[in-house]
Amino acid sequence: MYFQRVKTAICTLLAFIAVVATTPGIKLEQVAGAAHAYPAMLDLNGKKLANGEFTQQIEDGLLRIRITYDSAKGGRIEEKAAFQLHPQLMQKQWSWRELKDDTLQREYKVDFSFRKATARKRENGVMKEWSDQVEIEQGRSFAGFGFALALQNLRDHLVKGEAIELKAVGFNPKPKVVTVKLSWQSADRVPMSGRKLRGDHFVIRPEIPALVKVFVKLPDTHIWLTPPPAGFLRLEGPLAEPSDQIIRVDLGSGGKSGEATPVASE
Repeated sequence: MYFQRVKTAICTLLAFIAVVATTPGIKLEQVAGAAHAYPAMLDLNGKKLANGEFTQQIEDGLLRIRITYDSAKGGRIEEKAAFQLHPQLMQKQWSWRELKDDTLQREYKVDFSFRKATARKRENGVMKEWSDQVEIEQGRSFAGFGFALALQNLRDHLVKGEAIELKAVGFNPKPKVVTVKLSWQSADRVPMSGRKLRGDHFVIRPEIPALVKVFVKLPDTHIWLTPPPAGFLRLEGPLAEPSDQIIRVDLGSGGKSGEATPVASE
């Protein structure tokens, strides 16, 4: 009888561990389909740096996203990503590359299924390469535009005051994975394209130990979403690596772009 109770307790514990290990990631709250837009990349003063094109479509059962930016100075940036939508939102692939006059300057790739990240960067005319296995939590790890999708489906929880931790795959230029905390900051007026659009302001903040902060500087990323159904409105954060220029990406590409201000301050 005693051993039966012990066996039952062990089975219950193992079942509990299994449930924790397979805890679902982000439940899809919004239907994702085809989309096409022309965002603009700007500096924080609203000066345009590049014209963009955004496409989103379902292909081979995955949501595939492609974003390109072309500058008048011969620069081109391309970001691609693929996502599984069911039974939960899960990023499968991500890549980002920068070219100057058709010459590759740097490129980053993440294969979330194989937990592998690679980087290439031209330094002093020499292309350097890095490749690492990274600690990815399926359904809880994202890169690039993946965080905009994650926020769209976590919006209701965050607006209620919850703070949610996820994993971010980044490059410096070597691949790194850091824990980030997502939170809602305010309801803002966001000036772009000659209008002041209302948007929910979210912050993605790297969680860095106090001692490490002295040596490592990882800036926050700010993303604004439209009111429900939540969609991308604006992003402010480093171009790619943490030490890069802080840029702004507006959904609207025309007209003046201005600093967002809380609705409560009006």
